[in-house]
Amino acid sequence: MSTLSLRDRKHIFEQLRKGLVPERGLETFAEGISKARGEIQRQLELAGGSGDAAGEGGIKFLRGGYGCGKTFMARLSLADAQAQNFATSFVVVSDNDLRFHRFDDVYRKVVTELGTRSCPRGALGDILDRWIGRVEESLIATGADESAPDFPALVRTRLQEILLSMTGGKAPQDFVRVVQTIFDLKAEGDLAEAGALLSWLAGSGNVSANAKRRAGIKGDITSRDALEYLRGVLEIVKAAGYKGLVVVIDEAETILRMRTDSRHKSLNGIRQIADAAGSYPGLLWLFTGTPDFFDSRHGVGGLAPLHERIRFMVHGGFASLRQPQLELRPFDADRLKAVALRLRDLYPASEPDRVTARVTTEFITHLVAQVTTGFRGDVGVVPRQFLREFVHQLDLVDEHADYDPVTAYGFAPAELRPEEEAALAGGGSATAPSDPGDDDGPVKPEDVW
Repeated sequence: MSTLSLRDRKHIFEQLRKGLVPERGLETFAEGISKARGEIQRQLELAGGSGDAAGEGGIKFLRGGYGCGKTFMARLSLADAQAQNFATSFVVVSDNDLRFHRFDDVYRKVVTELGTRSCPRGALGDILDRWIGRVEESLIATGADESAPDFPALVRTRLQEILLSMTGGKAPQDFVRVVQTIFDLKAEGDLAEAGALLSWLAGSGNVSANAKRRAGIKGDITSRDALEYLRGVLEIVKAAGYKGLVVVIDEAETILRMRTDSRHKSLNGIRQIADAAGSYPGLLWLFTGTPDFFDSRHGVGGLAPLHERIRFMVHGGFASLRQPQLELRPFDADRLKAVALRLRDLYPASEPDRVTARVTTEFITHLVAQVTTGFRGDVGVVPRQFLREFVHQLDLVDEHADYDPVTAYGFAPAELRPEEEAALAGGGSATAPSDPGDDDGPVKPEDVW
């Protein structure tokens, strides 16, 4: 039996009931991804550094069709990163509130979703406090008197010196002033104004003019400056005692649904991040996307500088895990069965023995066969539906003493995604719809690299 807490076990099944990837406990039912996970571990080791060696900046692209477990792998990577003392951020690409070519949008989402093991989300304030505490301790260790009237001024000066040193003088002056003013306001007990400036530092555009005046700033963080602000946040993360920062950008294929101008700008934004990744020591970017996103001319394949930078190479049927794109393989029946067996053991049942006796290995094998038959044998797109149905069966057995899944079971998929509907109809996996305002037209087979 897993040592996972009951709270985390309940979280896992509550998320699976909704067709979502849990945020915790993923390692307890991960199957068939040890090699991919090992490559992410290699990337974490590069980003975190070792001994006197500084960490490196990096970028990796998780490539796979619908149902391959890209989001699962990304979430698991962040859990592994936090276990190794990285701060993390999980961002989902949206064509509504994340225009990827606007770096201020990217920055705001990354910092808003900033998390650590002790503070899962919105951790910027906690990280900043930890850093300031370490600065104060270092001053005291060198003889400064924390009760002296000039101690806050010493801390304030030291904050500026460290920020400028860590960022190579590239930290925007507004960034430095806001950090110093947040310290001043907290020292004075004005937590409301300090919180407002912390929101501004996280990219919020809804901060009072009074709070901005207190820090001597005007306006908001712009797209032009956003990546330098991210550099400042990264350095504070490391100065607070963390190895670095891992940022997931999930569902990059959403960019394919944007209009032509926005799509091209967003792809170019990814190119700029990829080109600059090495100059942010300790920062690892992880992007997830479908083959259509990476290969079609509407996606990465249509932007030569980015395509050449991260293109996916296969030789003799083999692909290296260490190239920029890490391919995730589709599920098969054996992998679905192995996941189900693990989940059965994790299930927080009121009568575990009854669940084990009713939800047998033979039933799980039958369920896998029924689900994959329902999708005409296309196992790759069914994990979400399979897991929802499997958890439903566990719930029924746990709630009703007379329920026998072997005799009562019948597969009826609900709330299908477009790619699942296509598989059920025998049409293969769905691709992103073409832009009605896009004069390039839909992607054709001959257009795919």
